[in-house]
Amino acid sequence: MVSIKEETRNRGYTCINCKKWVQVSEYNKTVDRNHCPYCLWSKHVDNKTAGDRLSSCNSGMRPIGLTIKTPRVDKWGVEVKGELMIIHECNSCGKISINRILDKDDENVLKELFEKSVNMSGVEKDKLKVMEIKVLEEKDREEFSKQLFGNPIKS
Repeated sequence: MVSIKEETRNRGYTCINCKKWVQVSEYNKTVDRNHCPYCLWSKHVDNKTAGDRLSSCNSGMRPIGLTIKTPRVDKWGVEVKGELMIIHECNSCGKISINRILDKDDENVLKELFEKSVNMSGVEKDKLKVMEIKVLEEKDREEFSKQLFGNPIKS
């Protein structure tokens, strides 16, 4: 098994799910890429905080839905709109994390994940709501489209 340090040195990694090579490049702002742009799967490498790379789990984290990060107020007091995020769940330990989408992520897979979010069971949504993660719903379709494509799409 290749270590995370070796993958970083090699400027990429092999996806834990689809086995495709994921290029990591400081030139296209993907140095911190934590999920595959082809299938959106991630690897459970962080323990307590994003980027700490201290987890010993190292299992696959499947994309289970989409959310929009809670808007925040910047240092000048201006509200910054929340960005589109992928909700991942670890196949081994069940840890949930959210990760921002990136410009190279497959748009069709993101659309499929949006539909998965819309059709997620109430039990699953309630589990995430306790963690303060609001899963996208049908009423969020226009915002999803704006964030992904810059304009709304018709259903």
